[in-house]
Amino acid sequence: CSVSWLGDLSLSLLFKLSVDQRHQVVSKIVDEVQKIIQQLTTEISNKDCRFQAISNSGIHNENLKVLTSSQFLFTIPLLGLSGYKEGQVRHWRYYTAHGAKLLSPVRDPEELQQWLEVEQFSKSLQQWHDKDVNIEGDLVPAKVLAVFRELVEKSIVSCNLMDKVSILEGFSSVVRVAIETASFQVEVELAPTIEIPTCWPRKSKWPRCFRHWPCQEKVQCVKSFGFDLLASSNYHWHLSFSRAERILMEGLDEDGGCRMKCFRVVRQMKEDIWCAGSKPILTSFHLQMVLFWTCEKYPHSKDWCCFYTGFLRIVRKLHKCVSQHFLKHFFIQGTNLLKYANTNDLDTVAGKLAVFLENPMIPLD
Repeated sequence: CSVSWLGDLSLSLLFKLSVDQRHQVVSKIVDEVQKIIQQLTTEISNKDCRFQAISNSGIHNENLKVLTSSQFLFTIPLLGLSGYKEGQVRHWRYYTAHGAKLLSPVRDPEELQQWLEVEQFSKSLQQWHDKDVNIEGDLVPAKVLAVFRELVEKSIVSCNLMDKVSILEGFSSVVRVAIETASFQVEVELAPTIEIPTCWPRKSKWPRCFRHWPCQEKVQCVKSFGFDLLASSNYHWHLSFSRAERILMEGLDEDGGCRMKCFRVVRQMKEDIWCAGSKPILTSFHLQMVLFWTCEKYPHSKDWCCFYTGFLRIVRKLHKCVSQHFLKHFFIQGTNLLKYANTNDLDTVAGKLAVFLENPMIPLD
């Protein structure tokens, strides 16, 4: 497209170099981290057959999410549970750490959360009925995490990884570790996960009526990959759609558009300018949700012929979400992904985005 302010070619080349360098750096770090995670989870699986070892299959590993260049999420599949069926709605079931049932609810489960009973699986290993993870038929995430955390601690020692891997303490209920790489220290979140590739959750009312992206064939393909349940809180399992998200991302530009290029440039500018730092308030996951919403609003091939136009659409959507402190999950609309984010940090990012949109000088090649 012809725009008067395209900028000089050197800036464009420098920015392209920055994007390429990011990919090279992240790929190298991912390779280092995956070798360690593979060693660690193999040891964990040998100690407890309910936890699956993670293979080292590069940056496109389906069990890996690159949140930022120094933050990674690995889902650890749980074995011995198959034949899932959604359960009927039941009353609140909250427990103390020792298994005593609480009489009053602690809090209402949110849209991305649910309870889970072992009876919801037609086949289950006897170990999932044991008291170390089960209370009166409920599979309790906090107990699964406690078992997993102990296994991680023991395996770090037995694998002689004490100089490279350390458990991170904090208020988070998930298991987080710091890993020393040749470049810098990275933070890795390890989430025990039940993979459910056989169905789509009723909580997800996707796709919405009158939408034109993605096409019906792609929708059926996406839903056929099912969803996951992550042990990432005390009482509730967390719904995740990582496989569905990956399928959408892989087929973004089948029509020859520039959606992925727009996404990569937005991600680079977010990391370099708008929301830098080792623990930014916004991650690639948030940007991915913004991208999906923008694609749904602008579903046609002609909407993504011009990089400049497409890029600014995503930035404006991002600015709106950050300014309003509200970003809907693409598959479960009732969830605000910025609900627990620091509002001051969000306002700071919103201010930087507003300044940029007043004079959006972006590099193009």
